[in-house]
Amino acid sequence: MDRCAGLDWAKDAHQVCVLEVDGEPLVQRGFAHDERGLDGMCELLVEELGVKRVAIERPDGVLVERLLEAGLVVLPIHPNQLKAARPRFRASGGKSDSFDAFCLAELARTDHHRFRILAPDSDETKALRALTRVREDLVKTKVSLTNRLQAELDAFWPGAARVFCRLDSPIALAFLERYPSPTDARSLGQRRLQSFLARHSYCGGKSAAELLAKLRSAPRGLAKETEKAARRAAVLSLLAALRPVVEQIGLLESRIADAVRAHPDGELFLSLFRHPDSTLTAAKLLCEIGNRRERYPSAEALAADAGMSPVAKESGRRKVATFRRSCDKRLRDAMTTLADSSRLHNPWAKDIYLFGRAGAAVTTRTPFGCWAGRGCG
Repeated sequence: MDRCAGLDWAKDAHQVCVLEVDGEPLVQRGFAHDERGLDGMCELLVEELGVKRVAIERPDGVLVERLLEAGLVVLPIHPNQLKAARPRFRASGGKSDSFDAFCLAELARTDHHRFRILAPDSDETKALRALTRVREDLVKTKVSLTNRLQAELDAFWPGAARVFCRLDSPIALAFLERYPSPTDARSLGQRRLQSFLARHSYCGGKSAAELLAKLRSAPRGLAKETEKAARRAAVLSLLAALRPVVEQIGLLESRIADAVRAHPDGELFLSLFRHPDSTLTAAKLLCEIGNRRERYPSAEALAADAGMSPVAKESGRRKVATFRRSCDKRLRDAMTTLADSSRLHNPWAKDIYLFGRAGAAVTTRTPFGCWAGRGCG
């Protein structure tokens, strides 16, 4: 056996515990999260103490990359696994950073064969993951701002939110920037609206008269001039925050489409979807599964990580299957989207879907077979 270490990470400092082969603590100390601290920690672990394995509660980040670069074998431990291991070493239920580092080191020393060794993805996969995740965060911001804008319009000018199908569409934002209140739209007629639609290349299929009717058929707000001026300023402020977010999401989607097509596994994942607008889902599926084939030794392992298989609980005569809540939520989202789209154009997928729960476990076999190099047939 080799010397092992446990690392309890934090934002500003990290606690390290190194154990001898027999389990005796050798070193317990903290390191600052800066260049000097990380460099000194790696030098201590590798050059001075000859540590081979490190257990840590996260699978990515600058700290993990520095450990991998130093030649250490990294074991990413799920927080639930560490929580379950604490009572093995302390019955009182106490918790501290140094104690967590000790527990992680013990897991690396005695149970390392039960944990998956971290295999870092390629640079292309990491880049694609960064793009898809920041887009996901921006979409959440867009939804929040759009809902706030909707609520503001409902409070004093409901018709403005009904003119176009989507309140966050470019033409809807342009309309509100031009007409942020009923006072600004007082002189808006059919000819003026028709000119506005032509200027912004409207393609919604509705005439100016129909859109104007939707605007005027909405309930009329009763806000007084002072309140109306305040709400007008609020609408313009929300538009100023929302428009750049919408534009950046569009730019990111274009970059994601280019990145997934340039990825070595890009065409493989794109082939799982028939709709041309499924590029984003294919990219999300690719970057969450990754490009390291050893990460998932079987379709069942992929199904479990994606939350596609139930959790079995058995005690005596009681046998139940419960929903798997502990999983990669992003991977589950992409996998369920794939399963839903597959049943629309594949007869076999539709038949499986009609059998209910049996479909979830089988659905992961097609992407797994392609990803593992066994063909998609």
